[in-house]
Amino acid sequence: MNKTPSPEVVVYWRPGCPFCSSLRGQLRRAGVPTREIDIWADPAAAAEVRRHAGGNETVPTVVVGDDAVVNPSAKVVVALATRAGIELVEPTTWWSQRRAKRRHE
Repeated sequence: MNKTPSPEVVVYWRPGCPFCSSLRGQLRRAGVPTREIDIWADPAAAAEVRRHAGGNETVPTVVVGDDAVVNPSAKVVVALATRAGIELVEPTTWWSQRRAKRRHE
């Protein structure tokens, strides 16, 4: 029996990119589970980005299932993730981490 893999949100980024840092933080705060790939550390990932970005290494590039978006807003990624059936998790923020830590003390 062939099981279709669950869709995921893949964020292609590179160090020093302020747009990448901003989007990654917004997605964490929105509770979107992501797999983040540094295109400078992974040549295959850089090629994947070029495939979606007209030959350029424009980041952030986000792939959700069969949909790819270049330099999207967090709102667009949340909508794609929701449409793909990806369950959002509790947002990761410094205050939620602190609250969770206090609960376990």
